[in-house]
Amino acid sequence: MRALWLAALLGAAPLAAATTAPTLTLEQQAKKAEVIVRAKLGPAAEVRVGELIYSVYPLTVTETIAGDPARLPQHEGAPALFVLKDLADLPPLSAGQEVVALLYTARLDSPFVGFNQGLYAVSGGSVKAGTITDPVKLREAILSARGQR
Repeated sequence: MRALWLAALLGAAPLAAATTAPTLTLEQQAKKAEVIVRAKLGPAAEVRVGELIYSVYPLTVTETIAGDPARLPQHEGAPALFVLKDLADLPPLSAGQEVVALLYTARLDSPFVGFNQGLYAVSGGSVKAGTITDPVKLREAILSARGQR
């Protein structure tokens, strides 16, 4: 019996490793994103959807880079980020924070493309996206990756 249990445990090990998210390049993130915006985050609210509790950040969209922000989940009539409460490995989010966000439109654990990779904070007029530090250059790189100008 112990041998069967050990074999089952060892057989499950590759499944656990399979859940590790691969690192996506900015180009891959841009191609996967359904909506890409530059926005300011509003104060978080807790929202229950069925059995799940989300931290919801309303978005004040200052620029639509790609897609239609109206396709994002809505909170109080405005686009919002729905992030599963207490989700691990989430980048820091705070009210008033300016971001460039590469997003999925479906309500998932996290709306950010690539298991939270598609979020770039804009601080003091600069951003950290690999070697890109200028938000305008980030926008250009995103549009180039999507075959747009």
